[in-house]
Amino acid sequence: QVQLVESGGGLVQAGGSLRLSCAASGSIFRSTVMGWYRQAPGKQRELVASATSGSITNYGDTVKGRFTISRDNSKNTLYLQMNSLKPNDTAIYYCNRVPSTTGNFWWAWGQGTQVTVSS
Repeated sequence: QVQLVESGGGLVQAGGSLRLSCAASGSIFRSTVMGWYRQAPGKQRELVASATSGSITNYGDTVKGRFTISRDNSKNTLYLQMNSLKPNDTAIYYCNRVPSTTGNFWWAWGQGTQVTVSS
């Protein structure tokens, strides 16, 4: 089982930036499409960005142009650079694999990292 540990969250003013990191155990990370998810209070968890093993990226409309996902396969680490943060970006952020037709499941969720954006 892959273990995921997210870090880098915090409290920031609107317009500010944060960089999140996700450390994954196991080399399977390197061949897996990975994503950053977020869950705001009272809302469902949503996928905000994803990156293939070859770093082809995709973004949700609400973060496109502001967030950048990247990965270092040699370190089994996923990153999310968040710029121009808005109050509605406030959420707990998680990383995990992205389910597909060949593997429709998630690994066990980590504890996440809290991002709070003040207006």
